[in-house]
Amino acid sequence: MTTKVAVVGATGKMGRLISGLVEESPEFELVASLDSRSSLDDMLVAELVVDVTVPGVTQRVVEFAVANGKNLLIGTSGWSADRIAGLRRSLGDEPTSGIVVIPNFSLGSVLATSFAAMAARYFDSIEIVETHASTKVDSPSGTAVRTAELMGAARAAIGPVAAPHTDQRARGQQVASIPIHSLRLNGIVAKQDVVFGGTGEVLTITHETISPSAYAAGITLALAAAATARGVILGLDQLLGLDSGSAQGGHPVAGAGATDAASTDSASLPTDPDPENVSGQAATATSVHP
Repeated sequence: MTTKVAVVGATGKMGRLISGLVEESPEFELVASLDSRSSLDDMLVAELVVDVTVPGVTQRVVEFAVANGKNLLIGTSGWSADRIAGLRRSLGDEPTSGIVVIPNFSLGSVLATSFAAMAARYFDSIEIVETHASTKVDSPSGTAVRTAELMGAARAAIGPVAAPHTDQRARGQQVASIPIHSLRLNGIVAKQDVVFGGTGEVLTITHETISPSAYAAGITLALAAAATARGVILGLDQLLGLDSGSAQGGHPVAGAGATDAASTDSASLPTDPDPENVSGQAATATSVHP
């Protein structure tokens, strides 16, 4: 039996990649491809909704899907710890549907983040530099926010990192006390460096995506998990069974109250002529230690 899938953001790069993987899989059937001008009602024929839109759109998509009892796979940036806590509340204490939130579909990136969380306990000086293509509209990236939150959770018993002069704008944005610096450059797919400074040494954990094909394995894994999920699952690391000291706890977690979700009256996406230019700030609501 196949799972019927709707992809919201199907005209973007990630949306096209996911749609292709869904169509190639005997376990899934692509029944709806939505863009920014599509009615959200078009997703109602699906059992699983995949959201790969932009930060200015994703909230409405997710609220509509949750209100209508759809399982969700979220691959859009901007879902900070506080917003994910809201997703848990929206599902209720005994959820009958599930949400899988994946900040990065790359297996290598998830492993690098796990390594960074491990190392965070041994260095007091830590900063992140994340680089993406100039077309990425939000910053910091969801991966950088996730990395900082996991490192912050790993350091919960130690305290914040040593980050001098953070009152200066050029020092980056702090998430879980860790400065994040965002670069947006032509010729880049995605790269992240987590830099640890110690006495007489520097450790750098680097991951670089050189082709979107790097996301295929993670997307396939996430689709399978999202089809049967109950509650909220955050991060590909949870699906891989990595003990990363997650800031969200290490297992799928149920939320609370679907009554807080948007009503089905909000049945269409914003009609901004260029939704790729919708701005978002991934970490504006992020807690230091959720």
